[in-house]
Amino acid sequence: MSTTKRLYFIDAVRAFAILMMLQGHFIDTLMDVSYRDESSVIFNCWKYFRGITAPTFFTISGLIFTYLLIKAKHKGLVNQRIRKGITRGLMLIGIGYALRLPILQWLAGNFSNSFFVVDVLQCIGLSLILIVLIYKILLTNTTLFSLLMVFSGTFIFITEPYYRSLDLGEIPLILSNYISKADGSIFTIIPWFGYVCYGAFLATLFYKYLERPKFKMATIVGLLIIGMLLIHYSSWFFMQLYFKIDFELLKDVAYFNYLFTRLGNVLVLFALFYLVESLIKQPLILKIGQKTLSIYIIHFIVIYGSFTGLGLNKLIGRALIPWEAAIGALLFIVVVCIISFYYTRTNAYLYAKLRLIMEKIKS
Repeated sequence: MSTTKRLYFIDAVRAFAILMMLQGHFIDTLMDVSYRDESSVIFNCWKYFRGITAPTFFTISGLIFTYLLIKAKHKGLVNQRIRKGITRGLMLIGIGYALRLPILQWLAGNFSNSFFVVDVLQCIGLSLILIVLIYKILLTNTTLFSLLMVFSGTFIFITEPYYRSLDLGEIPLILSNYISKADGSIFTIIPWFGYVCYGAFLATLFYKYLERPKFKMATIVGLLIIGMLLIHYSSWFFMQLYFKIDFELLKDVAYFNYLFTRLGNVLVLFALFYLVESLIKQPLILKIGQKTLSIYIIHFIVIYGSFTGLGLNKLIGRALIPWEAAIGALLFIVVVCIISFYYTRTNAYLYAKLRLIMEKIKS
């Protein structure tokens, strides 16, 4: 297939996900909790889009990175891409911890375990490293890699009740926080690596069949059908399996089936963006998609007060009424994007500089 083929809808999905994250974090952090009305259509729409943001991020990360891995293999540059992937993963982990550095608290002699909390960047960084290692092992057999990815994602999701309340107090906190939420971690490698696995599986399909004449329409229809089935019938399916084989785990999955449901939401979202790819292939959208890391860092510092502890969460708190939160979220998106566009570099530039520094250290 052509090695120059670009999937523009991926950039649009990334842009959509980062913008949903910006408004979601702003409103969730600053809107008065008394206005969170579960009977409100507007609130439920906001809650829905906020709920699919993280699954979309993880799935699209797996898709993008694996697509580039396979592409590099066919161009004879796979070892270089593997090194880039490990560097990128370590960089994300490092930035994730850096954003939680409570410098002023440490200077005042106050130390807490909050620094070791694992958030989205650490989880995505570790996920990328795992994908690289698995791909390296199975380098000569992309089909086996593809099957392993879909199996791994399914296994991680189905076994979620086993580790849902896992407490690993006997191992060091810096390690246990990647698996257990008992000490405050927001994103753990399980189940979130499952979404990365499904993204990697999709990447193998896109690379292998992208040039076929009817691939795009077949993919759109397939993603829509599978997505809707997961949303509406995956719980029913697991209950039917439970009735037949009487395996308690299946009932637990059916009763708390957020992982497969959210995966269905992501697949539908992918289908819709792929359908209108020609309409959303705009420079502004592509630029936002290329600035996701910078945007994330800036928004985290402004809202949560990285380094200083003085963010909007402390300066304003949950004090805004709905219309103030909505207008504030819109202004927040605009300001963060402007700062990212004109005062920071692209993700690729940041990764390149880090690789250069690491090469100098090694030499």
